[in-house]
Amino acid sequence: MPQTGDMAPDFELPALIAGVKKRFRLSEHIGQQNVVLAFYPFNWEMVSAEQMVGLQVERERFIASGTETVGICVDSIMNTTSWEREIGPFDFPLCSDFWPHGEVSRRYGVLGDAGAARRAMFIVGKGGRIEFDRVYPASDFPIAADILDLLTKLKPAA
Repeated sequence: MPQTGDMAPDFELPALIAGVKKRFRLSEHIGQQNVVLAFYPFNWEMVSAEQMVGLQVERERFIASGTETVGICVDSIMNTTSWEREIGPFDFPLCSDFWPHGEVSRRYGVLGDAGAARRAMFIVGKGGRIEFDRVYPASDFPIAADILDLLTKLKPAA
């Protein structure tokens, strides 16, 4: 599992952004903004819904802090599309780590034994290094306001 201080593994995944299917590549954001990677086990879970809705509610504050938020789950992009239509829309990328199954979750060390991502958060700084990492219990998630507080404490990239 990459840890604080390590370079964040790059990846490209299919993503849903405000209901539109696109691709998300981490390296396209390096040097421009911080990126919060919010791994979560499955769509259609109440805890996952609360987590993603919380990120959307604070969207403007994340943008003002120079940060993009990204949800990552092993469910298919079609499943994510249906879920986002039910509880969204979300203006940040919801990525599908479906194929090859859980590859990005595995590279970040958060793919669980049941084949789902563990609930985890990584903050990738503008310089591409992991500035914060934490795995959470499945029934818990990082509160958006707490993430914003962490972002204010990051050292600017050199």
